[in-house]
Amino acid sequence: MPVSQLPSQPTDNNSSAATDVTPVVALKELVARLHREQNKIQDLLSSLGFALRSFNNLNQFLELIPLMATRVTDADGSALFLYKPNGQVRLEQLHWQDSGQRKNIRKALEIASSQITLLPNAAPLANATGILDDQMHRYLGPDVQIFGTAILVKHTERGWLYVLSRDPEYSWTETRQKLVRLVADQTAVAIENDELAVELRKKERLDQELEIGAEIQRRLLPRQCPTIPGAVLAARCKPANRVGGDYYDFIATNQNKIRSKTKGDTETGRWGLVIGDVMGKGVPAGLIMTMMRGMLRGEVLHGNSPAKILQNLNRVMYADLENSHRFVTLFYSEYNPHSRILSYSNAAHNPPLWWHAATKTVSRLDTLGMLIGLDANSQYEDAQVQLEPGDTIIYYTDGLTDAAAAGGDRFDEDNFVAGFNTACKYCNGPEEIVDYLFDQVQQFIGDDKQNTDDMTLVVLQIL
Repeated sequence: MPVSQLPSQPTDNNSSAATDVTPVVALKELVARLHREQNKIQDLLSSLGFALRSFNNLNQFLELIPLMATRVTDADGSALFLYKPNGQVRLEQLHWQDSGQRKNIRKALEIASSQITLLPNAAPLANATGILDDQMHRYLGPDVQIFGTAILVKHTERGWLYVLSRDPEYSWTETRQKLVRLVADQTAVAIENDELAVELRKKERLDQELEIGAEIQRRLLPRQCPTIPGAVLAARCKPANRVGGDYYDFIATNQNKIRSKTKGDTETGRWGLVIGDVMGKGVPAGLIMTMMRGMLRGEVLHGNSPAKILQNLNRVMYADLENSHRFVTLFYSEYNPHSRILSYSNAAHNPPLWWHAATKTVSRLDTLGMLIGLDANSQYEDAQVQLEPGDTIIYYTDGLTDAAAAGGDRFDEDNFVAGFNTACKYCNGPEEIVDYLFDQVQQFIGDDKQNTDDMTLVVLQIL
């Protein structure tokens, strides 16, 4: 081989090396570019997550959505459409890179969305997305490519997120689809969080109102039992909810007030002892109970017999109870401490139990009479009994006898009568009787269980 050819070899090797290095550099640049793109996407999505955690105002968060969708997909712009309660599809937010074109794009999108109106509170139309696509193509023109995804809140379509591009080479790649879907999901989370926050505020206001109602009801029930010569009283009301439909009261009669003026002694007058139960529970029952209390107290002051009081009360309350589709059971009695006579009338309430100290037996106090509010012309009967020293009367609501155990069994009236009989034999006074019977019911339904109905007891014991 001629020596003159040797110098040419290094030149050929350098050329080959240069050819080998070029793809490596290009690959490194590609990797670096992809890395930068990945970091950009991560930063944008991280910012979106931070905004979701930080913003208390939904509108502030929604302003970011089209910007984020545009950035992560390298589009020219993005549009967010949401359903409104009136059924209108509305352009909520728009981002467009070219500020000079933004106004025209917004006008075209607003016209496109105005062509779709859904029925209020109805599910989105199955082809609503296709209709919006067609309208957007129509008003944006053929130069703008549109790609979108639905915004789903609890599997319900609430709007759409679109990306827009004027680049004819723009492709709707799988990566871009996933990124837009991710932004749309974040939007759905923000919408749901905002609705939950609204519901929470409503619940807090309702809780405050319920607490006020419960406090008013507690104040309307007797704070303590009156002092009646020759007798002792105890009472307890345990609502199933904060506001209940059970009612009991001790009412000084008209004769009582007359005696207080003439003799200065309220203790020798008659006392009205009443217990009632509004059908249902909660706020509606509590409102009716409050109304009934005021009307009954007014009727008692007229000095009529128990049956006449129930008859007048029924006539006065009939229209309101009929409109509310509710009824009231009520047992009204008047005790005369001088004669130890208990006069009474019943409007379909659970008959109070009378424990006879002399015979240690239990009987019921009852008269014929329909529910308050069932018939405006209902008639009621009067009755009276002579109580003897040691006798005990217990007034109660069906929340105690209907109390259910975990297996579904009811405490029932037989168990209640047996428990009352035992309590009268061994308990020392009305307060212990009340405690004993409430404990018996609680043990029956379970110490960790809350009864589903209001429970009320009133005990009158003759000394």
